[in-house]
Amino acid sequence: MTKTNPGNYFEDFEIGQVIRHATPRTIAAGDQALYTALYGTRFAVQSSDAFARDLNYAHAPIDDLLVFHVVFGKTVPDISLNAVANLGYAGCRFLAPVYPRDTLSAVSEVIGLKENSNGKTGVVYVRSTGYKSDGTEVLDYVRWVMVRKRDAGTPAPEPVIPELPKALAADALGDAVPLLDIEAWDDDLSGSPHRFAAYEVGEKIDHVDGMTVEEAEHQLATRLYQNTAKVHFNQYSEGKGRFGKRLVYGGHVISLARSLSFNGLGNVFHIAAINAGRHVAPLFAGDTVFAWSEVLDVATLPGREDVGALRLRTVATKDRPCTDFPLKDSEGNYVEGVILDLDYWALIPR
Repeated sequence: MTKTNPGNYFEDFEIGQVIRHATPRTIAAGDQALYTALYGTRFAVQSSDAFARDLNYAHAPIDDLLVFHVVFGKTVPDISLNAVANLGYAGCRFLAPVYPRDTLSAVSEVIGLKENSNGKTGVVYVRSTGYKSDGTEVLDYVRWVMVRKRDAGTPAPEPVIPELPKALAADALGDAVPLLDIEAWDDDLSGSPHRFAAYEVGEKIDHVDGMTVEEAEHQLATRLYQNTAKVHFNQYSEGKGRFGKRLVYGGHVISLARSLSFNGLGNVFHIAAINAGRHVAPLFAGDTVFAWSEVLDVATLPGREDVGALRLRTVATKDRPCTDFPLKDSEGNYVEGVILDLDYWALIPR
């Protein structure tokens, strides 16, 4: 018997299977600092203890996407170590704030399986939940990932494709933001004068700036999350694969797009939910990422006079500035250069 973990292949998964993932992770202030160094995120609530405390936080919370990536990273050795690609997300809710010194762990349940027509891979759907050490749920989400088969001759399981919500209702968002003293919100310090009432459905915002991804940088980021997927690290194996080089972790693209969105959405301080996300095309080191956003909906929240919710679609591109808001062609196909299409709810002061 081998003592090493080869990872699960498509035929190792079963509907209803529950996996408790290894290595709980205590989040330190240094993790947040490194995350900031990697992406240049500038949202004031996550950047400043003083700003956050004035609003009624205990202190600056950990960036929402850092929480997502750490929980995601716990799942990789069991779910996607043998992945070809992570394909998408749905129904993701951020349920409670996470602070430095909180410890996170994760559990996943297999909720869908479908073999691909080539017989060499299949799609695995899992619902993953992140917890603090006291049992508080901080995050839950569904993702689907294309996983290699160990043996192409293994019979295909009966396909099960879960029914997933296209979007969460605004009143279903989590409680990760305490009731804020919104009078203490300082637009000068937050970097934007634009609050909830300033945004309209259908409005499009070119975030203008671009960031080039470096090889060491995306690998350092992915190691920060203890994500062990081979496609991001092993040039020996990936050099023989479809692209001939390592893929940038899809979450890296999401964090880059989120950081770029500060220019135009500077007061949109908290991601409350991810309705849907699709990695349209791969990103590689040396590519430059740009982003634009569209306001899909605006909503007030029950019992909240301090913040409102914006439903946003943020699109990331590679080596293509977004002055013309690139997305799809007349036939509904994504145009060249689009790499991410992300639909999410985010909170902003009223």
